[in-house]
Amino acid sequence: MSSLTDRYLAATLRAVPAPRRAEIATELRASIEDMVEDRSAGGQDTAIAEREVLTELGNPAQLAARYADRRLQLIGPTYYLAWERLLKLLLSFVPATVGVVVGLVEATTADNAGGAIGAGIVTALQVAVQIAFWVTLVFAVLERTGTSLDLPEWSVDQLTEGPVERDVRLTDTCASIAMLALVAAYLPWQHFQSFIDDDAGRNIPIIDPALWRSWLPALIAVLLASMVFEAVKYRTGRWTWRLFAVKAALDLAFAAPVMWLLHTDRLLNPALVRRFDWLRDGDNLATVTTVAVVGVALIVIWGLVDSAVRTYRSTR
Repeated sequence: MSSLTDRYLAATLRAVPAPRRAEIATELRASIEDMVEDRSAGGQDTAIAEREVLTELGNPAQLAARYADRRLQLIGPTYYLAWERLLKLLLSFVPATVGVVVGLVEATTADNAGGAIGAGIVTALQVAVQIAFWVTLVFAVLERTGTSLDLPEWSVDQLTEGPVERDVRLTDTCASIAMLALVAAYLPWQHFQSFIDDDAGRNIPIIDPALWRSWLPALIAVLLASMVFEAVKYRTGRWTWRLFAVKAALDLAFAAPVMWLLHTDRLLNPALVRRFDWLRDGDNLATVTTVAVVGVALIVIWGLVDSAVRTYRSTR
């Protein structure tokens, strides 16, 4: 019967490169025998000493990974922070945005108004899973191939002068400003190019053009104020309850009019409703309105909850 040491060596050598097995076997056996002899010289039973030495050496698979210089983690410390930052940034807005867009498209272009909410939720979940999978896969490949991302080295010069830690990142701020700018640009852009034409080939704006005399300029002003808020928040460096209150006020100043206009059937262009016959059938228009209102509400709630959590962590 083989000894515990022989069995431990066999389990270790199975997971190391074949050309190094003889070298590692000789080195490891000598180390084990030396440690057992040291314990035996102190009066400990040899069998007990052998068992304790092998226990201290740990799992043979982990020891073999150290000999083979093989990583036992999917994303190692070299790229973990970059992976975490990018994943959080993408998951913070991409799934919700795509889900709402898909729900609106399903409700306005297909005769499936009842399933629009479900389609949006399912799509958002699928996008979240895809983002998590592909971002993790890319970073795992980079980790194992040793590809350099040319990430800046940390230095003491990056330490802030004050005691307050910065928890508002530049990448998050840029992404938020970019999203706000896209929404602000879309409002006038859809008036001239919405990709929906009437029978004569003329563009049909999605939003009622009459709102340019009232609500649309106000909504664009709120978006511009939100962009300024993001810059101020970054300059402050951390969330505060005062900033959270401003964030909540700006979000509600945009979302409340949009939901009210949707609920009162004043947001969508009447010409757009006439363009799609099924919107005028039964409760289809009401269903589309409900989907849009729920989508806007979920986005606002998601953002406020996330901001509240960040504020709580920053101020406690």
